[in-house]
Amino acid sequence: MAYRITKVYTRNGDSGETRLGGGQILRKDALRIRAYGCVDELNSTLGLALAAGPKPPVADALQAVQHQLFTLGGDLCILETDKANLKVKGVQAESVTFLENLIDRLLKDLAPLADFILPGGTQAAAFLHQARCVCRRAETLLVELSQEEALGEFVLPYINRLSDALFVLARYENHLAGCADILWRKEA
Repeated sequence: MAYRITKVYTRNGDSGETRLGGGQILRKDALRIRAYGCVDELNSTLGLALAAGPKPPVADALQAVQHQLFTLGGDLCILETDKANLKVKGVQAESVTFLENLIDRLLKDLAPLADFILPGGTQAAAFLHQARCVCRRAETLLVELSQEEALGEFVLPYINRLSDALFVLARYENHLAGCADILWRKEA
C-alpha cells in the first residue's frame, strides 16, 4: 500500500517535539533532527541550483543527488536499531561510488587547480558553491551525531564525498558556460 500525505499540518509538533520513523519522540532541537533538517536544506539549495538552469550534465547529476539526499534524510529519521524491522535500506555504497565516478569523470575536463578559487561564476555555479557550504555544515552535524549514536555505514562517506562533488560540479558548470575559475588573490 502506498503511503499518502493527506494533510500538511497535524499539530503534533506544536509542543516542540517530533516523531522519528521508528516512533521515538525527540525535541525538534535534538542533534539528529537538526542534522536531517540540514540535509533537507541542502536538498532545497540544490533545487535553487537546478532552477538556475545548469547545463544538462550538471542538471542530471543534481537530480540524482536530490533523490539520494531524500534517501539520506529517511536514513537519518530512523535509528539504526529500527532499520531491520522497518526494512529501511538507507544510504548504500553505490551512492558513494556514484559521486566518486562523477567527480573523476568531470575532473577530466577541468584544469588542475594551482590555487584556491572563490565561489561565483554562473548563477547555478554560485548556488552549487552555497550548497557545498550547507553540505559541510550537515557533515559537521553528522560527525557530531556519530559520536553519540550509530549511523549507517555510508552516511559519513556519502556526505563527505558530496561536498567534493558539489565543488567539482560548480567548477564544471562554469567551465561549460565559459566562465573561468575566480582565483583567490593572496595579496587582497
